[in-house]
Amino acid sequence: MKRDYYEILGVSRAAGGKDIKKAFRTLARQIHPDVNKSDPEAETKFKEAAEAYEVLSNPETRATYDRFGHEGLKQGGFQDFSQFSFEDIIRSFFGGSLFGEDLFGFSRSGPAKGQDIAVAVRLTLNEAARGVKREVEYDAVDACKSCGGSGAAPGASRQTCTACGGSGQVQSVQRTPFGQFVQRGPCLRCGGRGSTVKKPCPDCGGRGLAKVRKRLEVEIPAGIADGQSIRFLEKGGAGERGGRPGDLYVQVEVEQHEQLIRDGNDLIYHLPLTMTDAAIGAALMVPVLEGEEEIVVKAGTQPGELKVLKGKGMPFLRGRGRGDLKIIMDVMIPHHLNAEQKKLLGQFAAMTTDKNYAREERLFEKLKAAFK
Repeated sequence: MKRDYYEILGVSRAAGGKDIKKAFRTLARQIHPDVNKSDPEAETKFKEAAEAYEVLSNPETRATYDRFGHEGLKQGGFQDFSQFSFEDIIRSFFGGSLFGEDLFGFSRSGPAKGQDIAVAVRLTLNEAARGVKREVEYDAVDACKSCGGSGAAPGASRQTCTACGGSGQVQSVQRTPFGQFVQRGPCLRCGGRGSTVKKPCPDCGGRGLAKVRKRLEVEIPAGIADGQSIRFLEKGGAGERGGRPGDLYVQVEVEQHEQLIRDGNDLIYHLPLTMTDAAIGAALMVPVLEGEEEIVVKAGTQPGELKVLKGKGMPFLRGRGRGDLKIIMDVMIPHHLNAEQKKLLGQFAAMTTDKNYAREERLFEKLKAAFK
């Protein structure tokens, strides 16, 4: 049972010609077999969408379909696209490519861009802060070393293609369900290269390309974050038939620091603080990216209080300046006390008053009092 053409394109029955054309182009970008390679039904779906567009974009066939449905089209001599191959539809309906290679960015022949490749690089937080250079290794398709990319066996050479005369293009006339079409496309004998080889290279089979192991030193900028990637243009696989090479993507993984927590460009450190140091103050060492730095904890520091060291965080990526180091005071209360410690704390408690625990009014408390 054929599906409704309007449903296939996702348009209403009142849709105009421009809306139908726009809907088909949007759908074609999603289901074209060259893009949606993981879907085994992609070619069938594309044929279905192309057929729906062919009917609804023509006022006569659309009127017939609206009045009599699919049966009316059969009686009118319309042939559905399921009887033709995908290549037949592309060549006869779209002139060799889907609305032109420049619109959709892909084509089933002609120059082909090389494969993009991704590699992972693992860094420590300190390396991410200062930036590093790393050598990465990866497998990629490149010019065959045996033939130098020519595709010809040693001692042989490429010869001008007799089918296209060296142009790489041929012209043909085809009769299709939609009329007679004159089209120009890549030569099938030479694959659009304009030349052929009688004795192909045994290592690459005449393709001129082979898988190789590549090494590349890459520079990772200071301030890079976990999960970010860096693109190196044309460092991926080699293109075919004059196509440009693919790109290399270096995916960065930043290890967690033992003491510092990254929050954007800021760093966070939880400082374990004894209750005595919090009460009377102390000079303590805290970790920073460059090693350690001494800070002064003021007397009467409260749990969760924040101390900020300006410019001690991560560098801004490809910019100037650094984030801050935020130190959170984690005041520790002892779990186990011996008899003497309990006695001394009891004496301390007896000597303290509410004034010893008084604190400055917070901004919220001051505002609250002001509006009473």
